[in-house]
Amino acid sequence: MNYPLYEKLAPNTKFAVYDRFGYGYSDETDKKRDVDTVADELHELLEVSGQKPPYVLVAHSLGSLETIRFAQKYPDLVKGIVMIDGGSPEYYSNDDGSLADTIGGLPNKFRIQTGLFRLSMKSDLVVETSNANRNELKLVPDELKTLDTTALLHNYGNANTIDELREIAANGKIVVENKQTLPFPLTILTADYFGASEPIWDKTQAEFTSWSEHSKHVTVKDTEHYIHQYHPDLVAKEILELVQK
Repeated sequence: MNYPLYEKLAPNTKFAVYDRFGYGYSDETDKKRDVDTVADELHELLEVSGQKPPYVLVAHSLGSLETIRFAQKYPDLVKGIVMIDGGSPEYYSNDDGSLADTIGGLPNKFRIQTGLFRLSMKSDLVVETSNANRNELKLVPDELKTLDTTALLHNYGNANTIDELREIAANGKIVVENKQTLPFPLTILTADYFGASEPIWDKTQAEFTSWSEHSKHVTVKDTEHYIHQYHPDLVAKEILELVQK
């Protein structure tokens, strides 16, 4: 749910929001969730949507991988990237492979890595846990909260999202193997998890700056994984800074 950003961005720039296969109100797909396929799907979507490059790409969480991969494959189409608590390719390439199999364990690592919550088969707990690190959706109108709940339960544990979790390390390695210094700005926004973030996560977030000649790293205080649900003004400011360059 990205709503708080919409009203901040709309008066100042044109933007498009999309859900990958298996998320939101998008269909599911039979295609494997490898990073090249997902990046190419984004490229196709942007083409048919009529959006005009160069783009400022904004990625949250695990979306960092296909965003960087898109930039590697189509560098002339990118003006800049903003990461909203998105993991570095190096971080994800070292994933131990247990995330998709230990849904009920390692809750802090789970929330940081993906923002996906499948801690119980009870829908009320799924919604409660999902909203917990999204500021209880306090900045979202009630009618949109209802739509969000519908989409969340509709996609709960589907094959596409689980496959994406299983591909984390492999996808991260592909991006790392093709590492090149990006010629456009990269802004990395990192949640402070109200003082409870992991040291390894914080270290790799700082090191994420090595991916661009023009990088900026900001740790956003008093936030959880969905930074834009806590401080949409700050996130919008960082996005518009790149748009207006």
